[in-house]
Amino acid sequence: MAIRVISIGKTNIDFVQSGIDEYLNRLKHYTKLAWTELPDVRKVDRTDQEQLKRKEGEAFLQVIDARDTVILLDEKGKGLTSEGFAAMIEQFQLYEQGDLVFVIGGAYGFSEELYKRANRKLSLSALTFNHQMVRMILAEQLYRAFSIIRGEPYHHS
Repeated sequence: MAIRVISIGKTNIDFVQSGIDEYLNRLKHYTKLAWTELPDVRKVDRTDQEQLKRKEGEAFLQVIDARDTVILLDEKGKGLTSEGFAAMIEQFQLYEQGDLVFVIGGAYGFSEELYKRANRKLSLSALTFNHQMVRMILAEQLYRAFSIIRGEPYHHS
C-alpha cells in the first residue's frame, strides 16, 4: 500500500513548502508516498462555488483508482488523536489493497460526487486552516503517525 496526497493548486507559501519538503524527506524511510498538486481549475466563474467544486471534484476523481481508500480532509470530518490517526494508518496498511489517498480540497470544499466516492472524512482540527497550511499539517501528522507505529520517540506520549 502506498499513501498519496492530492490537492488542488500549487503551494506558493515558502515556509509551508519548506515544511512539507522536510516531512516528505523524513517519510521516505517509512512508506511509499506520492504528493500531487493538481492544477487550479481554469475557465470557471470563481464566484460560482458549486461549479468550482464540481470541476475540482472531476479533477480529483480522474486520479483516484477504484481500489483506493479515499479520505477527504474536511471540517465536518471525524477528529482523531495522533494515536488514533496512527492506528487508522496501521490498519489500512494491514487490510487494504489499494492506495490510501488523502484529498485536500480547495477553499470551498468538495463536490457531492467526491463526497459519495470518499470512504471517510477526517478533520485535522476544530480550527479552520487555509488549504495550504493543511498540507504541511498533514505531512507532519503522517510523519508523527509512522513514528508512533514504530515506537520512536518523536511523539512523546
